[in-house]
Amino acid sequence: MRDVTPSCPERVFGAEKLRLSRQYVLPEWIDYNGHMNVSYYTMAFDIAFDELLEDHLGIGLSFVNRSRLGPMSLQMQTCYLGELMKDEAFHVEVLMLDCDSKRLHFFGEMIAERDGSVAATYEGISMCVDLDTRRSAPYPDWAQERLSAMKAVQADLPRPPQVGQAIAIRRR
Repeated sequence: MRDVTPSCPERVFGAEKLRLSRQYVLPEWIDYNGHMNVSYYTMAFDIAFDELLEDHLGIGLSFVNRSRLGPMSLQMQTCYLGELMKDEAFHVEVLMLDCDSKRLHFFGEMIAERDGSVAATYEGISMCVDLDTRRSAPYPDWAQERLSAMKAVQADLPRPPQVGQAIAIRRR
């Protein structure tokens, strides 16, 4: 039988974006333009979202290893708004936009700690998948309650302008 218990204690979410751990731009993340390469923005957001899933929602790696239920990305969009340089400190702040029994719609802002500016945003939808059948599956009730709690407490926060943004060449 699968163990579908949470991987962390229940958290109380505040009515603000959830701030995740500080990260640093590693030297190997720097590209030929002298700033953090686009692929490492994605990786840094992924590291932050792994922390969210494991430490705050209880559906991260520990849960996946026990339950064989794991989140898989369905769609994502990144907007690059500023540069991050070698050794620079930053963190990600997360907003739960929506969720249902199987899916999460979340938004992250990468914040440069030097001045508090938003260096990049990441919007994504992921789905819970049974790793044995490779089909979508609902999260356990306790997980759905945590997701809904985070969504509810953040419901009145302002939505950043990048949320739901279409990709196109803008013409005046």
